[in-house]
This record gives sequence, C-alpha cells and structure tokens, in this order.
Amino acid sequence: VVLLALMDEEKQDLVMRAATGKGVEPLLGKHIPLGSGVAGRVASDGQGVILSPIPPADAAPLIGLDARALVCVPVQTAGQTIGILEAVNPKGDAFNSDALLVLTGIGSLAGTALANAQLYERLESAHRRYHELFEDSIDALVITDMQGRILEANRKALLTFQPDEDTLQIQTISQIHALQPEIVGEGFQNLSKDRTLSYESELTLPPSAGLPVQVMVRRVNFEGTDTLQWTLRDISERKKLDTMREDLIAMIYHDLRSPLANVVSSLDVLSSLLPTDQQDSLQTVLAIARRSTDRIQRLISSLLDMRRLEAGMPITNQRETDMLTLVHEAVETVQPAFDSKEQMLELMEDENIPHLSIDSDMIRRVLINLLENASKYSGMGSTIYLGVVRDGKRMQVSVEDSGPGIPAGEDEHIFNKFVRLEAPGSPKGIGLGLAFCRIAVEAHGGKIWVQSEPGHGSTFYFNLPIP
Repeated sequence: VVLLALMDEEKQDLVMRAATGKGVEPLLGKHIPLGSGVAGRVASDGQGVILSPIPPADAAPLIGLDARALVCVPVQTAGQTIGILEAVNPKGDAFNSDALLVLTGIGSLAGTALANAQLYERLESAHRRYHELFEDSIDALVITDMQGRILEANRKALLTFQPDEDTLQIQTISQIHALQPEIVGEGFQNLSKDRTLSYESELTLPPSAGLPVQVMVRRVNFEGTDTLQWTLRDISERKKLDTMREDLIAMIYHDLRSPLANVVSSLDVLSSLLPTDQQDSLQTVLAIARRSTDRIQRLISSLLDMRRLEAGMPITNQRETDMLTLVHEAVETVQPAFDSKEQMLELMEDENIPHLSIDSDMIRRVLINLLENASKYSGMGSTIYLGVVRDGKRMQVSVEDSGPGIPAGEDEHIFNKFVRLEAPGSPKGIGLGLAFCRIAVEAHGGKIWVQSEPGHGSTFYFNLPIP
C-alpha cells in the first residue's frame, strides 16, 4: 500500500489525498494532526523513517491494513514540506536504507510536480475569475495592445458598439472613442503598471456615437503580454443630472433674486416704521430676518459667481482692499452663530499684511463660508481659531475647528460641487459652499486646501498673492 498525504491550506494537519493498494478506501480524506503518528512526525521534522515492527500508536491510523513494516518520507519543494509519502508492507523487514533513499527521491520529484500542479491550478482559477469578471462587467471593457489595436472586448462592449467581434478586432481604440493623447500620451507612454488614468470622452463608433463615457485605462498583463485595459462607463444619466442641476441653479438665481431684493427693502421699511416703545422687542425679530436674507443673498451671489468663473469670465470688481478689515467684517457677520453655540473665536493676525487687489465681496463670502462651517461642525462651548499671516509673497488665512474631521481620501473631494460628508449628525446642505471657496480663491491666483485628522478637527487654509 502506498499513501500520499498533503498539508491542508492552513498547515494545521495532513489530509490523505491519494492511495493505492488493498483496503485503502477508508483512509482517503482522513486528517492526521502534525506531530501525531509517524506521518505527522515526518511532516513536522522533514526526516524520513523506517519502522519494522510498527508501534501500536503508529499503526492506529492504518486501521484496516495488514501492516508489519513501513517507510515514510517527506514530500518537499523549495525546502518546504508539503506532505508525506508512505509505503506499507504486510511483511516485516521489507524496507532497508536503499528503500528509504529511493522513496526520498520519489518524494522530492513528487514535491516539484505537485507544486507545479497547484500553481497551474491557481493560475487557471485566477484566469477563469478574470474572464468571468471581464465578461459580466456592467461597463464596456476593451483590451488593446500597446499600439491601441483591439484584442478583446466583453459582451457589454459588443452590445454598445454593435459590430461583430471579428470586425471590432481590426479596429483601434481611437476609432471607438475620442482619445485624449494629452492625458495618456501620444504612444500611451504616460501609462505605467501601477497607474490608472481617467478622463471623460464620447464614443465615436455608430450607433453609439456621441454617448458620453468615463474612460479609465491601465496597463495589465493579459495572457503573458503587456496590454491596455480600457473601461468605458456610460455617464449619460450623470450628464443629464448635471444639466438639471445647472438649470436648477439658473432658475434659483433668476427667480429668487428680484423677490429677495423686495423682501430686503420691505424689512428696511418695517424697521423705520416701528413704534419707539416696541423697537427693542421687534428689532430682534427683524435682525434674524435680515441675517437670513443676507445669507440667501450670499448663496445667490456665490451661484452667479460660480457660473461666471466656470465659464472662464474674469473677475471684474477687483480693488485695493484692507484684508484685516475684511476679516473683521466676516467675523462680525458670523458672530451670532458663535454666540448661539457659546463658541469662542481666537484671532491671530499679522500687522504687516498689505492691501490686496481682490474682489472684496467674493473673498468676504469665502471667509464667511469657512467660519460658518467651523461653527456648524464644532460643538457647544468650543473654540475656533482664525489666523491671518504673511507667508513670503502670499497672505495666508487659516480656520481651525474642533469638529469630527474629514475621512482619509476626501481632502480634495469635498471641494467639488454637490459633495457633502455623509457622517451621522452632519449638518445638511447642498454642497456648494466649499466649491465656491475653491473657485473664488483659484480665480484670484490663490490656493485652498485642508488638513484634517478624523476625530481631531480640521484646519482649512487659503492663500492669496501679495502684489
């Protein structure tokens, strides 16, 4: 009888995988703990042994076999034991040192063969999984060579492009969509093995010509060859939503601006008409109304500025401005929010900040946005730090809060339009405040960024050039 046992995946014990000879069927699949019995000891020690006669403890795993002598050797590959090979004979004194040497050699050959078979099986399994994911993807996937010639396309790609597979494989990726060589490089030289590039484009192949797609391309090894994998994701619904958002913003701006101006004028008239004996009590109500209308006006102005600046229009209302005065005006505007939450503001400012050539209303709204956010995300009785310093040829402002912080990887994302953190208990909004701040600061030649550690608050910075 000859038995082959292999280590299980967690290397906790041996499992009888194969056997030949009379009465071996009950042994197949049997588990043998490492260090237990002759097979377990050989697997642990890596040394072959001959036993004749067989001690009862070592004969127990061979129940049902007529065993008087055995030889057991390790099956090894690359210096690692992966199993044992065991020969059992019903006659005593059947094995000698030559038998041990021969079986050890067979075990070595078996180790190499088994390791190669296991590696091949893993590669085949990975290859099958890749093809299953490739074919079942909801995105159109295309594999090309390094010159852009199409080698493979999944079912979604064939449904989208609608040629037969043979026709598709004589085309290049540039015939499928509007390639952007400034991103991927003229000869795809910008693509490295650890980098994925992404850009928006449109399909050019009928009948899907004009379909907007998000293109993601990376370099992969496909069947032993360097290739490019192109993911073409349909973003037509996203584009429709973007258009609807822009239309909504335009509607809000045009339909709210005039009525709001009438509300502001009416509040001013009411304030002047208030009886003297009711002045104090009603002025508080009017002050709340004024602050609310001011906030709506800032939002509408920010929406208009975003549309203008995104369209490439320049800032037209720049003038020499005392930055420290502007900071104090912004703090005064946000002070009621601080008071309602019993928050303290610590202001640290350099005295040598020169006047800047800026759109003062736009930068004031940037400051107010950052201060309001700091107040919203900080708790009752907390302290907010506002810094205004000169940093070489730039003026730098910092706003530090004690809020929940920003998750890793979201530092840049939060400055995009309609993006808000989805943390439990976070203030609600439409996600335009920080987007406006970024557009306004960059339009002035400045930079805005955030440093944050989850659970330890955030510090927002922006700088502006000093002339």
